[in-house]
Amino acid sequence: MISAFRNTLFTHYLLNPKPFFPLLLISTQKSTFVSSTSSLCKPRSHSTFLSTLMAGGDFLNPSSDKLEKQFEDFRHHLEESGNLRERIRAVATEIDSVTRLIYASLLLVHQSRPVAEVIERAKSQIGVLKELYSRLSEIIRECPGQYYRYHGDWKSETQTVVSLLAFMHWLETGTLVLHSEVEEKLGLTPTEFGLDVDDYLIGICFMSNELPRYVVNQVTAGDYDCPRKVLKFLTDLHAAFRMLNLRNDFLRKKFDGMKYDLRKVEEVFYDVKIRGLAANGDSTGEKQAQGQS
Repeated sequence: MISAFRNTLFTHYLLNPKPFFPLLLISTQKSTFVSSTSSLCKPRSHSTFLSTLMAGGDFLNPSSDKLEKQFEDFRHHLEESGNLRERIRAVATEIDSVTRLIYASLLLVHQSRPVAEVIERAKSQIGVLKELYSRLSEIIRECPGQYYRYHGDWKSETQTVVSLLAFMHWLETGTLVLHSEVEEKLGLTPTEFGLDVDDYLIGICFMSNELPRYVVNQVTAGDYDCPRKVLKFLTDLHAAFRMLNLRNDFLRKKFDGMKYDLRKVEEVFYDVKIRGLAANGDSTGEKQAQGQS
């Protein structure tokens, strides 16, 4: 009887935070019942009233267990994700260290050092990069379908790697390294852990930033044909990029910067040509190209 009345009181409390209990209802009960309920009618705080009902065992919230279980699952999930991210960042830090060594080796090409010697020294680190990306791939395989969730933890390092590999490839062949060729050099597979297209394109834009400096240093060293070669390469590369419908994002900004690289190389080329330092064969070839156009 008391339990039923207690539940009735709690229902009234939820509907009316300041309930009024008729004295007639209390007076008609037995004296022991009146004495027990009179304590409930005394002014109390909301927290005291609720704790009294909950202590009686009649107030149960079935959703509290589900809520606690949900946040417990969240806690385990966040801990696992944090541990995984720390492992990824540790590998990314090692990749960054290797790219610094490669870049330091490639800087010697601006000092008119033999290209073959410079490239050979830089290539010695590609095997280390391949091993690091293999470790990174193994970590990502532990969480299938989560590639782009953790992609931001290694994308900047990968863009730098692409720029260095592209610069080395251009020094060797005078052509652009392909997306598939970069994946092959790093031991990546598109089905498991591939090279993101944006990372490849941004890396190529980074590579173009090195070419104006390279041209100036080569002309200073007496290679007056270098501006023509670089100008042709950058013109073709810029035209290829214009085929893409780039949005207003970081890649678009880097592509816009390529125009300034192209302009700097053009200025060097025109300056060499005006001073008559370019080879005669170059002028003949230009006249033939103008006649065909």
